[in-house]
Amino acid sequence: MSFDSQDEALLAAPAATTPTGPSFDSLGVAPEILKAITHAGYPTPTDVQALAVPAALTGRDLQVSAKTGSGKTAAFVWPALQRILDARNDPAKKRAKGGPSGPRILVLAPTRELAQQVSRAFVVYGGGVQGLRIAHVVGGVPYHAQLKALRGPLDVLIATPGRLLDLMNSGSAIMSQVEMLVLDEADRMLDMGFIDDITTIAQALPQERQTLMFSATFAGTVGKLASDLTRDPQRINVASHTDTHAQIEQRLHWADSLHHKHALLEQLLADRDVDQAVVFTSTQRDADALAWKLGEIGHSVAALHGGMPQGRRNRVLQDLRHRQLRVLVATDVASRGIDVPTITHVINYGLPMKAEDYVHRIGRTGRAGRTGLAITLAERRDVGMIRRIERFTTQRITASVVAGLEPKMPAPSDTKPSSERSFGKPAGKSFGAPRKPGFGGPGKSRGGPREFGAGKPSGPRRGGFER
Repeated sequence: MSFDSQDEALLAAPAATTPTGPSFDSLGVAPEILKAITHAGYPTPTDVQALAVPAALTGRDLQVSAKTGSGKTAAFVWPALQRILDARNDPAKKRAKGGPSGPRILVLAPTRELAQQVSRAFVVYGGGVQGLRIAHVVGGVPYHAQLKALRGPLDVLIATPGRLLDLMNSGSAIMSQVEMLVLDEADRMLDMGFIDDITTIAQALPQERQTLMFSATFAGTVGKLASDLTRDPQRINVASHTDTHAQIEQRLHWADSLHHKHALLEQLLADRDVDQAVVFTSTQRDADALAWKLGEIGHSVAALHGGMPQGRRNRVLQDLRHRQLRVLVATDVASRGIDVPTITHVINYGLPMKAEDYVHRIGRTGRAGRTGLAITLAERRDVGMIRRIERFTTQRITASVVAGLEPKMPAPSDTKPSSERSFGKPAGKSFGAPRKPGFGGPGKSRGGPREFGAGKPSGPRRGGFER
């Protein structure tokens, strides 16, 4: 199991260096945790784990930057579990019956999916911790179940900032017992407008807590927040966004038109090397429409985006993990928080709004030591974003062609398709094939005339979800 964070260098004090040949025994965590780690299948600690875990166990505040897929979730889960075990063995920290309740560990995450992923990590690694109580509170879920979970002593609370602040304001969430605050993907939370919520929550916590911050960057606003929330922090930089992502092959296909892009997508998904794929769109509406159309031509597919009820989103993710889905069509809500090792392909059908989101998207593949393929489908109007992505990653994305679907228009002047690189052979049917109208082509689909982007909301076509 691996968990992720975006990658960018800290623009501050010199970072710690990675130790050589660390072992789990050297991290300093209890046997109960070591047993769970071994059972989870890690051979050796990752770089961020080897650096951050011993530092966190000293009680110091941390500011940590690590690349996607680096195992950073475990890097704060293990020290958090150790703190819980230590508190249980400390008579001074034992809670009196009927006394103040509330979590010892508070983890703030930007999205529901990431909060649920962190919750699963605590369950996996905390399997040997007797009576461990974990709860997560997120938006889009009825309050009743969350209020019930907050009653009584609680070891770990994972929350999105907005929902937690609502519960604090109503007196339902008690924060007076927090000993460790973790901010996961702090930069993302600030991008989503949570800075005031985070500041308000932090002010309600005990001043003597330990604070661990994980972020893509500690420059600008996130650096100011880190300065306000941490005391004499140790800064750990494992990798930057300029990493080559050697386990992920990146390709770029130029499309002449939307019709051509449809045909490229169908051909790519028809390849037998695709085990499971995530196809990213720019909008919720496009995600629904594209999932519906892919389902119409026989793919086991579902959409995932922030406009869906949380229960349905949970079922979609569960089906993806259980391999009942081959294709997930998602907006950037899924670019963080999905850890499914069998995802072999990421296809950027719609480009991200920000260059750094590209790094998160492609990080959905090539996980847990596997290789992956990230493909971007771009029209000429997208050239500006392609260049921004390449400048951000300091890498050129190799331009490629699909045999039989080569673009007729020349590529932008500073990028030429690779004549020696192609992807498969023409499929028997195509989004652009005249005999199969309805997906970018003339005529009607089986659902009647439809304009792309206006398709009806979709559910998985094969997998048993409601439409």
